[in-house]
Amino acid sequence: MKEEEYDILEDSLDDIEPIEESNELYEHFRVVVDKGQSPVRVDKYLSERFANISRNRIQLAADAGFVRANEKPVKSSYKVRGGDVLTIMMDRPKYDHDIIPEDIPLDIVYEDDQLMVINKPAGLVVHPGCGNYTGTLVNAIAWHLKDNPAYDPNDPSVGLVHRIDKDTSGLLVVAKTPEAKTHLGLQFFNKTTKRKYVALVWGIIDQDDGTITGNIGRNPKDRMQMTVLDDSEQGKHAVTHYHVLERIGYVTLVECILETGRTHQIRVHMKHIGHILFNDERYGGHEILKGTHFSKYKQFVENCFAICPRQALHAMTLGFVHPKTGEEMFFTSPLPQDMTDLIGKWRNYISNREL
Repeated sequence: MKEEEYDILEDSLDDIEPIEESNELYEHFRVVVDKGQSPVRVDKYLSERFANISRNRIQLAADAGFVRANEKPVKSSYKVRGGDVLTIMMDRPKYDHDIIPEDIPLDIVYEDDQLMVINKPAGLVVHPGCGNYTGTLVNAIAWHLKDNPAYDPNDPSVGLVHRIDKDTSGLLVVAKTPEAKTHLGLQFFNKTTKRKYVALVWGIIDQDDGTITGNIGRNPKDRMQMTVLDDSEQGKHAVTHYHVLERIGYVTLVECILETGRTHQIRVHMKHIGHILFNDERYGGHEILKGTHFSKYKQFVENCFAICPRQALHAMTLGFVHPKTGEEMFFTSPLPQDMTDLIGKWRNYISNREL
């Protein structure tokens, strides 16, 4: 399977719902099992065959009716045998993932013939996927580089080196050449890049500094969430360091330094220690988690949600070694207006309350 197909499969399985019998199904992927294959569970076989897809994700897909053996739905415990034809079916047609250039404004912090550093606004999806096939950052990059004959937006050997969530703002690096992407990718893999995020979280963090370690994987109770898993053999190893910048009444402004880069890592790790990101709807931060029961306070928090209508998380700094010159490069993006206004509103509230 090609590298870009892993992302397509992951996007497809990221949006699973149980299949109704009346639904028309479409084949997305097909695997013919080698004749010499010894019996093995289908979830284990497929997770090893598709190395970037977790076994848990395959199990969820099988439970929802997406995984089939010889045209019949099977559970994750089904034993694969030589000659089996395994298919992953979906309730929507397979999308042609050709990247179409779209004239979408970009905030380009730095650019040369090897790479670009972009400051992504909150609300912009990074990469086309299920439900977001156009209007993404990748489409915008394709437009910006449409006159560059060496850049093919559909070639996985160039383009985005890493990602941030749709509703997270901040810095991303884009490789214009295969050599640059390989070099930068190794830096992320070897954890030599420098990345700092700023987040506003619910509650007061007592310690000024701390480290959160815990494997992150799909939440078995809620497929839309990631979580810290108790089983050390499941999920992916993840480490987040944090430093308290300011304690503001019922919330804390923190700086988070990523040692690893897992899906929703900061959001999951901060929830794990009891400090959900402010207005993070997916993880429950859009509820009033700390404070008083007074109606004025409730209205104040609702106004805060309106000011910053997304999780309060910003990828503030990004550092790496230039793939061609060897120069150490470091970029900083100031807090966006919505987070600045949000923090200011909390400061004013606490200051007036203490008078």
